[in-house]
Amino acid sequence: MTKLSTQEIVDLSKEYTFFSWSVQGQVNPIAVEKAEGIYFWDADGKRYMDFSSQLMNTNIGHQHPKVVKAIQDQAAKLCFVHPGNTTDVRAQLGKKLAEVTPGNLKKTFFALGGSEANENAIKIARFYTGRHKILAQYRSYHGATHGSIALTGDYRRLAVEPVMPGGVHFLNPHCYRCPFGQKPDSCKRECISHLEEIIQYEGPDKIAAIIMEGVVGSNGIIVPPDDYWPRVREICDKYGILLISDEVMSGWGRTGEWFAVDNWNVVPDIITTAKGITSGYAPLGAVIVSDKIAEFFDDKYLYAGLTYNGHALSCAAALAAIEVYEEDNLIENARTLGKYLGERLEDMKARHSSVGDVRYIGLFSTLELVADRETKKIMPAPVMAEVNKALRAKGLFTFIMANNMGSMLFVVPPLCITKEQLDEGLAIIDEALEIADDSAA
Repeated sequence: MTKLSTQEIVDLSKEYTFFSWSVQGQVNPIAVEKAEGIYFWDADGKRYMDFSSQLMNTNIGHQHPKVVKAIQDQAAKLCFVHPGNTTDVRAQLGKKLAEVTPGNLKKTFFALGGSEANENAIKIARFYTGRHKILAQYRSYHGATHGSIALTGDYRRLAVEPVMPGGVHFLNPHCYRCPFGQKPDSCKRECISHLEEIIQYEGPDKIAAIIMEGVVGSNGIIVPPDDYWPRVREICDKYGILLISDEVMSGWGRTGEWFAVDNWNVVPDIITTAKGITSGYAPLGAVIVSDKIAEFFDDKYLYAGLTYNGHALSCAAALAAIEVYEEDNLIENARTLGKYLGERLEDMKARHSSVGDVRYIGLFSTLELVADRETKKIMPAPVMAEVNKALRAKGLFTFIMANNMGSMLFVVPPLCITKEQLDEGLAIIDEALEIADDSAA
């Protein structure tokens, strides 16, 4: 293979490949050469701290030798078989998923990513209930394929409508920007009564499932009140509606528990997941269903299939990644450092006029930047671009969001990060926030 310069890599990539969710003429990719732990290096040798775990998925860190070796060993033995056949890694992974997921979740349908997982969860919910509507939140992202984008509530759905029929949206429990105009001392959980009202309008007998991200991810790390998930579970039980937890981003230790719903001791009927299941080392998604749903298909045809269902390389990577979570105590580290991270973010909020809110659970956090704290006016995108430019100049890479949902600076590092590394990255963010402060009222 021809050795390319950094500029050639960027130029050829921009000329011959599309980049997702972007105006193609405005993309500015980093040409990545190698990675290890919480760091990656560009083709010129510059090191970056990875404070977004790439796309909130490289949870165990980059290039963990155990997972790399598992992929190598599996590739040397067997890369692929017909999805109607099986392998030892598929068998072991299915059993392991039943062990780490909550309650009676038992059986897995494998896919290649979160969007595919949610797509198949829609099918399964509709088959099982005989109903067709799926309720989802407005501040949500569930994927980019036909069904999953219909459930997505944000701007990404609007651009590609019309989409799959049957998707119905409801308002989030977003306490910082409460859609019901409430404050913590006046809140009567209008978000819950609103959901039940939507159910009545749409017809409970027509609703197959409610799907929610365990914790809303790319729309701003919206951590729900402690009673929210339990009360939604009660509502679903009341009306015979399935509850689906989309744990694509919030799963796999990110919130300090295996899955976000574990924080509230809620057992959904279906968990969809991807990203951290392999930590990005190979493509894999999963739809994990309750024993009752699994039994339903014992004598009924499952109209779902993918060429790469249960792909051997991906299953091997997932098995090894789950061992890393356990052996390296990464979930405990996320829980412990998450508390410290929360304290540091609250301190930043107190010192920076541009920080309107900070939200965090485990190592899943964001700073919401505003142009005016009093009015909560969204920080303009050009200012966020300057903040991002300053972060990259100092060797820190993270996810920056600037749209009508708000302006966010995410702090979502790999779960293997140390306190010292976290402090180093937060110091860079602290300095970059001065740019935003200069633009704030």
